[in-house]
Amino acid sequence: MESQIKKAKEIIEKIMYLTIATSSKDGMPWNSPVFVAYDDNYNFFWKSGKNSQHSKNIKENNNIFIVIYDAIVPWGKGQGVYIQAKAFELTDEQEIAEALSYHKKRVQKELWKVEEFTGENPRRVYKAVPEKVWMNKDSEENGKFVDIRQEIELLQL
Repeated sequence: MESQIKKAKEIIEKIMYLTIATSSKDGMPWNSPVFVAYDDNYNFFWKSGKNSQHSKNIKENNNIFIVIYDAIVPWGKGQGVYIQAKAFELTDEQEIAEALSYHKKRVQKELWKVEEFTGENPRRVYKAVPEKVWMNKDSEENGKFVDIRQEIELLQL
């Protein structure tokens, strides 16, 4: 289990984009890749247009699913981190500043200012708080390979 947790953390650190799956209140699914940063508790932060479909979906239904997949490996060796989370638009300027500081830390330079994500500006900062986390794992069923998910606790180790 410790090796799964370690690998999940390596993937999160290495991969700069994640895919967010959202759905509207009537159940219409939507996937969106976003550039992401994260804090020590593995809360994830991204910036998006407030009128983009995934942002609208989050306002209607804040249950999301995240996939961070390491596809930068040879065929058959890919691994992913799968996260069930709650997502929120950040409105407090101090929380926005903190979220942007994680982006700055990730790319080693300041990219945005808080005021670019408030008021009439078209973009917002979002936060995802994980509820459950899984890693994919090789398994076998009736003598055949199957890919399964194993739940892990990211905050261990």
